[in-house]
Amino acid sequence: MDVLGYLRLVRRHWWIVLVTVMLALGTAALVTVRTAPRYEASVTFFVTTPSQGVTDAYQGSLFLQQRVKSYGDLLTSDRLAQSVVADAPLGLTADQVRNRIRTASTTGTVLLKATITDTDQTRALKTTETLATKFTELVRKVETPPDGKAPPIKIEVVSGPRVTSNPVSPQPTRNLVMGGLLGLLLGAALAVLRGLADVRMRDGVALQRVTGSPLLGEIPYETGAKAAPLIVGAAATSARAEAVRKLRTNLRFVDVHEPARVIAVTSALQGEGKTTMACNTAIALAEAGWRVLLIDADLRRPKVADYLGLDGGVGLTDVLVGDVQVGDVVQRWGEKSLLVLPSGATPPNPSELLGSKSMADLLVALRDSADIVVIDTAPLLAVTDGVVVAVQADGALLVTQQGRTSRSQVAAAANALSSVSVRLLGCVLNMAKVAKSDAYQYEAYKVVLPPAAPSVPADRAGSRRGAKAVKGDRTQELTRLSR
Repeated sequence: MDVLGYLRLVRRHWWIVLVTVMLALGTAALVTVRTAPRYEASVTFFVTTPSQGVTDAYQGSLFLQQRVKSYGDLLTSDRLAQSVVADAPLGLTADQVRNRIRTASTTGTVLLKATITDTDQTRALKTTETLATKFTELVRKVETPPDGKAPPIKIEVVSGPRVTSNPVSPQPTRNLVMGGLLGLLLGAALAVLRGLADVRMRDGVALQRVTGSPLLGEIPYETGAKAAPLIVGAAATSARAEAVRKLRTNLRFVDVHEPARVIAVTSALQGEGKTTMACNTAIALAEAGWRVLLIDADLRRPKVADYLGLDGGVGLTDVLVGDVQVGDVVQRWGEKSLLVLPSGATPPNPSELLGSKSMADLLVALRDSADIVVIDTAPLLAVTDGVVVAVQADGALLVTQQGRTSRSQVAAAANALSSVSVRLLGCVLNMAKVAKSDAYQYEAYKVVLPPAAPSVPADRAGSRRGAKAVKGDRTQELTRLSR
């Protein structure tokens, strides 16, 4: 995955980043409030030795630089800490004093700095003053020769002791900035891990990559689609209806050299919207003037008749067993050139019935009677009915609901079709989240119907009735199949 892919994961799971940053800021603020203020007191020593001449001065400087390193360890020694505690009642033990001392020396110089950090400003200053006195005495005592001559090293205080007027810690601004940055990095990492661990289908690019077929459409999610699933009436001007029309266009031109006239609409799992997609695709094709036949071949859980408001008691099952003729059960829906063949009664052996010679002969006959035949089939991973029907069609359209189906399930559905050499025309991402910019573009450019249709002249009304009569004559071809 490239950098843009990781950024998309962070953007998709932005709430993880936000929560992590807020928790980090809250933790930093809590630590800052609960941390006692700390002050620093410091003193700087200058180490020198008597010298004569330039050569002696150079050699003495090298000697002192080596000596300064030892004095740094001497400042944190137990002997010095015990002498500081014995000299002044600080309320601290020798170990506590030693742990508060921090030394620093500049390379190439003979300066030695001691810093004491304490929560009590006055005690920090008093401890530093006592330390400066006792350290000077300790160096003099250690460096004095046994014969009592003057020591070769001299320690002088050149800066301090002084204490800071403001606490050196905690620093609210620094703590909050560091907490925010750490929270941001941690949140981004968690968002990426969450995205990589999420196996559900989240976008059309992943769906296209998993199935190995073109993405023919992304149908946006609408809150009112459950109550009104069909793209008719007020829903005909919605963004969802426009997406179905784009699907119609892409479906018709997916292969201009070998157009699919019998299309099986299926999905990996149930509840992904395949039946709604089959109905709306058939409606959109009929709106474009095609003679469309919609067949409900989901004999286990048929829904087409319920969605379209038709009688589904007699239909495909009855035709396949020879009880009725197809022309007697095909129903016309609406004023468009759309015919519907319901599922009929629920059979005990749907897979065998759909894979029978009667089904194959029926599809051959219906192929010549309609421009396009759309078949709603059962989900591929639940039963084998969908594969049985798709084998007899010109191609299959795989519908996947965003955020519900996993990549492995989609891959298994695509493999189920390819294993029997079914031509996968393409895939559709259903109930997709559409960017606000895209939704705004459609809302700004969609067709707004007038409140009342204008009156139609008599000659135009007659011509329209004549056109409807012609379409009505075409639909009679299906009824002639049984005669």
